[in-house]
Amino acid sequence: MSVHTMPRDPASLGLAGRNLLKELDFTKDEWFSLVHYARELRTERRFGLRPARLAGRNIALVFEKTSTRTRAAFEVAAHEEGAHVTYLGPGESQIGVKESVKDTARVLGRMFDGIEYRGGAHDDAELLGRFAGVPVWNGLTDAWHPTQALADLLTMEDFSAEPIEEVVCAYLGDTRNNTASSLLVSGALVGMDVRLVGPPALWPSPGVVSAAEQLAGASGGRVSVTDDVEEGVDGADFVYTDVWVSMGEPASSWDERIELLLAYQVSEAVMKATGRPDTRFMHCLPALHGTDTEVGRALQRSHGLTALEVTDEVFESDASVVFDQAENRLHTIKAIMLATLAG
Repeated sequence: MSVHTMPRDPASLGLAGRNLLKELDFTKDEWFSLVHYARELRTERRFGLRPARLAGRNIALVFEKTSTRTRAAFEVAAHEEGAHVTYLGPGESQIGVKESVKDTARVLGRMFDGIEYRGGAHDDAELLGRFAGVPVWNGLTDAWHPTQALADLLTMEDFSAEPIEEVVCAYLGDTRNNTASSLLVSGALVGMDVRLVGPPALWPSPGVVSAAEQLAGASGGRVSVTDDVEEGVDGADFVYTDVWVSMGEPASSWDERIELLLAYQVSEAVMKATGRPDTRFMHCLPALHGTDTEVGRALQRSHGLTALEVTDEVFESDASVVFDQAENRLHTIKAIMLATLAG
């Protein structure tokens, strides 16, 4: 590995001590710096190097909602950099139950160098960030999913021959959810063309769209919301979707969502409607693309469906980059921790 491919000093990103709670808190250059630093760290890791730049640091992982990728990425990233991790899973802390979020923040901030929080109300993440006195990283809230958005951007740069400002990404499904909001705002921030495609009943809030439009106006990006699938995916470099019922929502939501969203399932016909032979498929996972899960089998029995938001044909196709996308969670999360804990 030559000196030219060694990652830069994380302090040079100028993000030491910062929280990562939502994309709106960052400039275009700051957001890009995290993505590009993550690429450098990925190269370093593939050469087998483990510099342990966080040796002696202690990281708290507060998970009020379960996780596969987010937890694995934070734990592996921290361990590879030499940090110690304390995992506080659902029901394992007093946060919001016997102890306020504000008090929890002030306790954890005196014991840990950084705090990851994955929960419900975004205001709780903001309170942690305000009172902890150490960097707080949003692993997912009901409003935003910024660590996912960073991994998405890195993945799109990986698989696009065009500058990111020329990339078109169409997101199909429930366009109100945290992943869609983060994709819209992050894409607008860096100058992409981001299209949310779904039924009007599940469109994002006017506040989220307005924020994205302001960012797009400054970056040269384009944002749109439509219920027309063919219009939305036309010319798309990437077609993105997510599960139709999010964590914490009742199982009874499936009937309503399937009725509203079945027309927005990503199928081979939708991929062909882009008019591009090289369109890639993205999903933040987990995905209901078959009947090899408990939820998938239950929905087959109740609704006669063998796939929900994406068909197995698309998910398992050469167009699918979902596992590259999942791996990139590790590299971007490592970049976040190193940049904000620098020095």
